[in-house]
This record gives sequence, structure tokens and C-alpha cells, in this order.
Amino acid sequence: MRTIAVMNQKGGVGKTTTSVNLAAGLARAGRRVCLIDLDPQGHASIHLGVEAVGEVPTIYQVFAGQNSMSQVRQMVASNLWVVPSNLDLAAAEPELADVDGRELILRRTLDAFLETESYDYVLIDCPPSLGVLTVNALCAVREVFIPLQPHFFALQGLSKLLETTALITRRLNRGLRVTGIILCLYETGTRLAADITDDLTGFLDKSDADAPWAKATIFRSRVRRNIKLAEAPSFGQSIFEYAPQCPGATDYAALVDEIVSAESASANPRNVRAA
Repeated sequence: MRTIAVMNQKGGVGKTTTSVNLAAGLARAGRRVCLIDLDPQGHASIHLGVEAVGEVPTIYQVFAGQNSMSQVRQMVASNLWVVPSNLDLAAAEPELADVDGRELILRRTLDAFLETESYDYVLIDCPPSLGVLTVNALCAVREVFIPLQPHFFALQGLSKLLETTALITRRLNRGLRVTGIILCLYETGTRLAADITDDLTGFLDKSDADAPWAKATIFRSRVRRNIKLAEAPSFGQSIFEYAPQCPGATDYAALVDEIVSAESASANPRNVRAA
């Protein structure tokens, strides 16, 4: 089983789109997948047709100790479950401010959940920040995937994100590794995208061998700009349901194939090397 946080503190880089379509694609490939929506905006939930309103239990109730993960999850497709979120989760950070061990709440809950439930992948769609919720995700998983838009400011933000993973690795989760970087909103044929990709490759090649990101894979599959990816959430569908023949579906299918083909190597993240 692989536990993966999909994170980037910058919004608008394709984080939730990647979380949802990666989860849906893996489920279509026959893997049992649980997607945890840890963003108070609840966009991953809505993207998969779950609108957490009224009495619908969410991940907030899990943090509050009112429900277990198994009581909150919902099956949304064959092999695919989602633990939904809504704006109530925004209250979790101030409520947890004075709670001892607040960084490990999700880890303990997820560990208990996985003692009785079997999944091939647990994906966590993190909020676009580096607050308590994201720290909880990083403490609960073994791997981090970073969706990255290939432009200059994205590289600047990447350094802060990597510093955070290093801090979590030293203090709270020694097994945490950045194992994948996904280039999203990619504009083929532009010099800037190619230059940023080269810079990123050079940075990883020069990284300290003990850094949590030193052996990260820059996935060969690039997710191109595609309007269908932006339209799909309003229909509560993944891109594979909404527009299975569009470039967005093709790109995410290729990414899923790349991840599935590397499963044996990824069983030990320390052995993964950049593609």
C-alpha cells in the first residue's frame, strides 16, 4: 500500500485536479483507492460528486473525534472511496492550536482505519497552505507528490515546500520522502517550460543524497492545459467520465500508467530515481 500526500502551498497549480484524476485513474486500473479531501474548500469532494452539506459527515468530524474514518468515507465509483470535506474543516486549525500531539491526529486515525481496511493507494489532497492540516498529512503518509506549474515563481515556492518536508522528516516522520513531481498546466513547445524543467532536473541532481527529495521522480507524463479539466468538476465527474478522449484524460492516463508500472520500485521509496 502507498500513502501519498498531494501538496503545493500555491493554489491554481492543478493540485486537486491531479488528486482526483490520479485517484480515479488508479481505481480504473483496478487499484483500491481512498482519497482524503483535506482542503476546507472541499473541491476534491465536489469534483467526485459528493457535496458535504447538512448531516453528511466529513473529515472534520474525524479530527473532532466524533466519527471514525470508516464512518465518514463514501464509495463514489468502483474501487474508489472519498473522505469528504467542507468549510467546517477550516475551524480545525484554531481548535487544534492548544492540543498536544495535534500534528499526529490524522496519522493515528488513518493507522486505525487501515488496520481493518485494505487499500492499494491512500491519496490526500492537501490545502494550499503549510498549516496544521498539511502537517497532519505529511505525518500520516510515506510519500509526497508535488504538482508543479513550470514557471519561475513555482520554483521559488518549491524551495519553501521542500524545507517543510525536511523539517517534518527530521522531527515527526522519518520515513517521509518526496517521490514524485508532476508538471501540470504544461504548455508544449514553449521555451520557458523546457527551461524550468531543466532547472528542476539540475536541482534534484545536485541535491544532498540524504535530502527527502533527492530521489524524486520528475514524471515523464506532462499534464497539458486543457479546458475539459476545468469543466469536469462542475459535473461531479473525473476527466475519465466527463471527456475520456480529451488531452487531459490522455495525460492523466499516461501518468497513471507510469505510476503503476513503477509500483515494484516504489515499494521502497529510497530506491526510486528520477525518470
